[in-house]
Amino acid sequence: MLSLIRGNVVDLPTNYSLSYYWCGGFMISSFLVIQIISGIILSLLYVADSLLSFGCVLNMTSDGLFIWFVRYMHIWGVTFIFILFFVHMGRSLYYSSYSKLGVWNVGFVLYLLMMVEAFLGYILPWHQMSYWAATVLTSILQSVPYVGSGLYKFVVGGFSVTNVTLVRVFSAHVCLAFIIVGLSVIHLFYLHKNGSNNPLFISGGYSDIVLFHSYFTTKDGFVLIMLLFITGGLMLWFPDFVLDVESYIEADPLVTPVSIKPEWYFLAFYAMLRSVESKVGGLILVLLFLLVLWLPTLNKSCSYSVLRQLVYWLCVSEFVLLSYLGACHPEAPYVIISKVSSFSLVLLVGLYKVFWAVPYSGGVFYGLRRD
Repeated sequence: MLSLIRGNVVDLPTNYSLSYYWCGGFMISSFLVIQIISGIILSLLYVADSLLSFGCVLNMTSDGLFIWFVRYMHIWGVTFIFILFFVHMGRSLYYSSYSKLGVWNVGFVLYLLMMVEAFLGYILPWHQMSYWAATVLTSILQSVPYVGSGLYKFVVGGFSVTNVTLVRVFSAHVCLAFIIVGLSVIHLFYLHKNGSNNPLFISGGYSDIVLFHSYFTTKDGFVLIMLLFITGGLMLWFPDFVLDVESYIEADPLVTPVSIKPEWYFLAFYAMLRSVESKVGGLILVLLFLLVLWLPTLNKSCSYSVLRQLVYWLCVSEFVLLSYLGACHPEAPYVIISKVSSFSLVLLVGLYKVFWAVPYSGGVFYGLRRD
């Protein structure tokens, strides 16, 4: 066991040119550990009951400072995990890391499972926004042809979101967390097996190396401490910044909020769903975007191409714009802008990953050097 840890942490050969952008994986793993520990503590106090859950969650924040700290650390931990996820995936797209099939495939599955895990956790407080977000998003399952009705009843446990749904969500939320941990280990295995990408596009990634300790352990530790300081500061000064006002209103099936919206990291997908009048069409558009985003092409284009950088930053801008539009009320001109942005984002990501073929700088193309 010690030799395994030493070979993967201490004596791991790592490319010297890796910048702070390559700290994202360690940061996500660290915050995932924090989420697991805080989640276990909260699960011991939580009651999965539609009549008691809301009061139980509120009592957690008023019973004592320790439980208040644990709960808000859990809330802010999700936010930081998705910020780090977007930076991590953005760096992977920028430097064509999707060409490393094993690492990219497992990492993309981790992203999808993390979104499911975050959505399940968002339902558990059973406040107005969580209840109605669950009602709206689960209703999309009914639009799936042939199996939609049966799939919806299987997920929610009846004809609508009820106490049965809450019990299932709590169980799935706990179990899925450990599946994510297992896949994270597999992701790390593929990364160490194939070698990490690097900003200089050195073939193989191990041509100019140093040992992981102490050069990169110091760098990762510094970034982690800084992020924890930022998290602590935000928790103390703006604890409810990432919570909606409806979070302090108990779920009421008879009263619909004026504007139903999910958490900020789902807003871009929510804008895509709303940009098409048909639920099936919106679902197909989101699935098409995820398919194009996942597509593990062997396109190892050089990131220093100015035109390719323009396409990349257009993709980032479109995604940020959709996140803003997802929080807006579905009315003109937001709806038409969402439609244009959604379709253009899919086309731009497809152009970036599939139809681009600019060789490496210095004559390296697809891992081969021209003599």
